[in-house]
Amino acid sequence: MSLTAQRFPDRRRFLLGLGLLTQLAAAPKAPVVTVLGDSITAGLGLPARDAMPAQLQAALARSGVSVVVRAAGVSGDTSGGGLARVGFSVASDTRLCVVALGGNDLLQGVEPAQTKANLRGILQKLKARGVGAVLVGVGAPPTIGAAYAREFNAIYPGLAREFAAPLYANILAGVGGNPALMQRDGIHPNGAGAKRIGEALAPLVAKALKAR
Repeated sequence: MSLTAQRFPDRRRFLLGLGLLTQLAAAPKAPVVTVLGDSITAGLGLPARDAMPAQLQAALARSGVSVVVRAAGVSGDTSGGGLARVGFSVASDTRLCVVALGGNDLLQGVEPAQTKANLRGILQKLKARGVGAVLVGVGAPPTIGAAYAREFNAIYPGLAREFAAPLYANILAGVGGNPALMQRDGIHPNGAGAKRIGEALAPLVAKALKAR
C-alpha cells in the first residue's frame, strides 16, 4: 500500500471534521435572555437548576423556544443597585433583559419616586444599547399604607407604557401566600413556586423575543 493511500483516511476525516466545524459555526446561536433582579431571581435558598431563570429557560424550551437564560440576580439588591450594575451585569450579547427589581425597595420603604427613577434609568440604558426589556413588577399590599401602595403599584404600568415594554405586573402572582409554593420565610418561592413564575413569564418573554 502506498504512503498516499495510507494517509487518505486521515485526510478524509480531517475534511469531514472541517466541514462539521463550518456547519456549527454557521448555525444560529440561541438568543440570550438576562434576568436582572434580586434574591427571587438569584434563587436564594434553591439550587441553580430550580431557580426562576432556569425554570424560565425550561418553560421556553417546552414551548419550542430555544434560548439561553442568564441569571443576573443579586440577593438584597434594590432598584438602585440594579441601576449601578446594569452596564456589566447585562452582557453585550443579551437580546432581551427581564428587569425584576423593586421588592427590596418595598421592604426598605424607598420612596416610590426614587424607585421609578431607578427603573427608568435601567430601561433607558438598555434601550440605548438596543437591548429589549420585559418589566416585572412587585405588588405592594395596602397594609404598608394605602397611599404608598397606590403610588408604588403605579410605577410598573407607567414605565411599561413609557417604554412600550411588556409587563408582568407581580412576580409573586399566584405564588405569594401559598405555603406549597413558598419557602418558610414567606418571602421567597420554593422550587415549585419558581417553576410557576417561570411558566407564567415564558409566553411574555417568547412574544417579546419574536418582536425583536
